[in-house]
Amino acid sequence: MIDYISGKLVTLTPTMAVIDNQGIGYALEISLQTYDVLNGKDSATVFVQRQLNPRDGTDVDYGFATRDERELFRQITSVSGMGAASARMVLSSLTAEELRNAILAEDVARLKSVKGIGLKTAQRMVLELKDKIVKGDGAEPGVLLRSEPNAAADEAATALQMLGFTKPNINKALQAILKTNPQASVEELIKAALQRL
Repeated sequence: MIDYISGKLVTLTPTMAVIDNQGIGYALEISLQTYDVLNGKDSATVFVQRQLNPRDGTDVDYGFATRDERELFRQITSVSGMGAASARMVLSSLTAEELRNAILAEDVARLKSVKGIGLKTAQRMVLELKDKIVKGDGAEPGVLLRSEPNAAADEAATALQMLGFTKPNINKALQAILKTNPQASVEELIKAALQRL
């Protein structure tokens, strides 16, 4: 199974990327999120998910600019009635943060705004994905942090997660701490977060 492909970006359209890796061109179906990240680059690393096409029984390779987007794709396709094409449409219409927020807020109208997603499908997405998102399943440490990228916060989040705290609770605590002390060290963040958790 292929996890990722690195190489020269030969072709890039809003729906497809071709990456040349040692003379082999890998054609990958992509979302608009991935297109936006790759646009203007000469080379790239793309994370791969192979999906079976139910129409003709062939395999289709989907490419993602981040592991986080790939994990969301996997979660969406785990929802009953949601195929790879629908998952790609969701990820092309909503950013990862918008999708998570819509599911956590049970914003069915927001999910229904995606082409091809009806009321029942949107409700199923909320029902089947909300717990996974609350637990932070598959998300990389720090992915749910809404603040600017912060290496100390990422390291503190990883340490707190290893202590058994959930990602949403960790992120909430770290955000509150960083508002009052944006330059806090890893140790300061962990100590302050432990008092809040």
